[in-house]
Amino acid sequence: MYELSPSILAADFTCLGEQLAKLEAAGVRWVHLDVMDGMFVPSISFGMPVIASLRKQSKLFFDVHLMVEEPQRYIEAFRDCGADSLTVHAEACRHLDGTLRQIRAAGMRPAVALNPATPLCSLDHVLGLVDMVLLMTVNPGFGGQSFLPESLPKIRSLRKLLEETGRPVDIQVDGGINEETLPAVLEAGANIIVAGSAVFGEDIPGRVERLTGMMREHQGT
Repeated sequence: MYELSPSILAADFTCLGEQLAKLEAAGVRWVHLDVMDGMFVPSISFGMPVIASLRKQSKLFFDVHLMVEEPQRYIEAFRDCGADSLTVHAEACRHLDGTLRQIRAAGMRPAVALNPATPLCSLDHVLGLVDMVLLMTVNPGFGGQSFLPESLPKIRSLRKLLEETGRPVDIQVDGGINEETLPAVLEAGANIIVAGSAVFGEDIPGRVERLTGMMREHQGT
């Protein structure tokens, strides 16, 4: 399964509902919602009220990425506001396995994120608990950063591990993804692609079509 998950962090916040409607009309099925608490990362973005408001207007799959310290405090609240998938950072959880179990028990798709410098061995005891691993390809906290090419070997290693173990886990990438960097991350083994500034702006349908077209082409090879 290949999916484009546009990050609304790059959207026009004066008309978020309209922006989501454009994504749906363009054939997008997922949308990425970055929640930042000002502690795990320096920035503060938005929280449950915004997500709940968007849920009323959209049928998209809500791919919620928590850049939040001790996120287990908010799992039920994010379920109640409409999250379909909840990604927590390994670096932010005191008891990562318990947090992931709690997400699944709450009825959401559990996922774990790793920062660029966090090694894959952090997944050793939780890979069987997740549906997706998010490998950050920039350091989290700010949109518009440049892709870190040293992330590619990490994506390849995770894809190899998943193939060897037969685990049906998606690999998501987030950070600096655009038409120039997308081919490399697809070739490395990512299948869920987060893109912000590469999607939002002038001609959202055209931008979506170019990115999803590249993904369809790769999937067909």
